[in-house]
Amino acid sequence: MVTIHEVAKAAGVSISTVSYALSGKRSISATTRERIDRAVADLDYRPNAGARMLAGARTNILALSAPIREDAHLPTHMRFVTAVVEAARAHDDDVLLLARDDEVTGIRRVVDSSLVDGVVVLGVSTDDERAEVVRRSGAAAAFVGVPGDTTGLTCIDLDFAEAGRESVRALAAAGHRSIGVIGHPATYVERHTGFIRRFADAFEDECRSAGIATLARYPSLDRVDQRAAADELLAGLPDMTALVFHCNEPVVEAVLAHLVSRGIRVPPGRLGRRRLRELRHRRARGPPCPPSPLPLEEMCRGAVEGAVRQVDGAREPGVTLLRPRFIDRGSIRPVH
Repeated sequence: MVTIHEVAKAAGVSISTVSYALSGKRSISATTRERIDRAVADLDYRPNAGARMLAGARTNILALSAPIREDAHLPTHMRFVTAVVEAARAHDDDVLLLARDDEVTGIRRVVDSSLVDGVVVLGVSTDDERAEVVRRSGAAAAFVGVPGDTTGLTCIDLDFAEAGRESVRALAAAGHRSIGVIGHPATYVERHTGFIRRFADAFEDECRSAGIATLARYPSLDRVDQRAAADELLAGLPDMTALVFHCNEPVVEAVLAHLVSRGIRVPPGRLGRRRLRELRHRRARGPPCPPSPLPLEEMCRGAVEGAVRQVDGAREPGVTLLRPRFIDRGSIRPVH
């Protein structure tokens, strides 16, 4: 590995002059800088992270705090991770993944050691301890999600409250007066995952205002539990004509398959005719499920850009909520 000593020798200057040239801390004459740049290029010199940290220069690394939990749907989790990596790459940054369950220790370690330029935070809860770590450290950071106290923080998320309200409005306009909900696992709720509560509270408030009966169940990732949740909805809402899914795709498919097996007819818009034929679909009308896609890439891109702007010196804390984009794929049918 080429060292800074070799660069200094090749350029005919002192080690400190090379350091100043690389960090930009002092002005260097054009002739000297040219010699150093040529030596760096000829020797393919790459300063290590420690040297950059000591020099106060950027490391071009963002940390991604994305703890992997037992109840996580890994394909969705990795979509978030990939979206952050892609957004960081657009800024010529690498990503250091912090995936341990102990969310706080990882952030403290990389921030205290100046190993990274900034942090992107996923899996945000209402009482997220990482928020206070970021505030106290003054680290450049952005949250994909909204903690309870957003003072001094940069956050971006889908407006889940509006998504809940729009779901009710769309179904109410089609004449539905009894709506079931299948949500994320109850463990998400127990650890105060913010987006679930925002969606559920707004959904229930809108149902109350419209005089609509509703019941929600939060099954685990176990298929037996998912089928039981569907049965509980049918028993608790005997007049249910609509079903809203606020959960991951495998749960949707499992619940729909169980409903079909019980003779409940499901419209083709949600999964497509071929998939529903596999579920023994009879091509009839039944409980719709309004699709409002998660703008995952836009959320992650916004968080990375927010963190990068802070690295560049722009401190602009605040919460950005993306308006839900409602797409009617034919899954909402009027009540007859």
